[in-house]
Amino acid sequence: MKFDLAYCLSLDAKLSIYDVRDLNFDETMAFDSAKEHFQCPNDACRLAFDASNELGTFNAKNVNYVRTPHFKNLPSTRHVEGCPYVSLKTPASGVEADGAETDDGREEHFPSELLLTRRAYVRQPSNAAGAHDSKEHEPVTPSAANHVEPPSHDSTPDKTSVFAHPVECFVSNFDDKDLLKRMPLKIGEHTATYAAFFKKIEYLQDNKGLIYWGKIKQIKDYTQSFRIDFEKKVWFEKKPYSVNVYLSKKLIDTYRKRKAFLEEIKHAIESGRELYCFFYGVTPELKQVPSKKNPEQTFGVFSANIENLDHFIVREAPGLEGK
Repeated sequence: MKFDLAYCLSLDAKLSIYDVRDLNFDETMAFDSAKEHFQCPNDACRLAFDASNELGTFNAKNVNYVRTPHFKNLPSTRHVEGCPYVSLKTPASGVEADGAETDDGREEHFPSELLLTRRAYVRQPSNAAGAHDSKEHEPVTPSAANHVEPPSHDSTPDKTSVFAHPVECFVSNFDDKDLLKRMPLKIGEHTATYAAFFKKIEYLQDNKGLIYWGKIKQIKDYTQSFRIDFEKKVWFEKKPYSVNVYLSKKLIDTYRKRKAFLEEIKHAIESGRELYCFFYGVTPELKQVPSKKNPEQTFGVFSANIENLDHFIVREAPGLEGK
């Protein structure tokens, strides 16, 4: 059995695996899931055992992943009778488990809302040297000075501030069109189904304020900035126009996950694999761009400058190939 939610001892909060991934790559906070202690999200189950009763993670630290990230029971993980996270691989308390969980499967935990304000955590100061590497951490305290809202223990997976979560729901369930048409998603003041919220790049004129996505034709590396060119074109006034998005040097340099992003984009350029881009927050619009061969002439292209890398993803998506 695999699941999306777990209790993190050091933050005294229930985190989704996407929260954990986000924290792992966040350069503004010291967090390493390999040194953290995760337990069953079921309160009664967690309190029935000591701190050694842990859960494992899958794809928590891999920047570029294809298979769905998740928490999983370990062979030693125990659960009380009746815990919803008991599985055949991890029996109830007192019974030895017979092996590790499988890592395949779709994302089943659809968040109903993408929060545009990022969930934040601040650790309490610790006087003990090396306390971060210890299994026992001080609980986190919200910082009033930074206006950080106390994280609700039941805020995930129904709500998420991590863009990768709804994207993974869409990608891993892409073949189940009926499911995507049933599942609701809210972003800001806009509510629609997953099927309606995710809009192919060639149909970006249909509606603004959606999650646009498409297969990448090429990633243009300007050394300190990047341009993503999409394979599909937009038809406007009976003419086809190319579509691209631009990532500025300033945007990248000030990004809290800069190292992970540069690793991701470098891998994308060098991999030679079929890749897809997903983004939210901007809508490409028709612009006139000077021709390189003849600067006095211009040509039309639908383009946008990405404004928030937290709402931008380049990734493999095998289920979308040929779709």
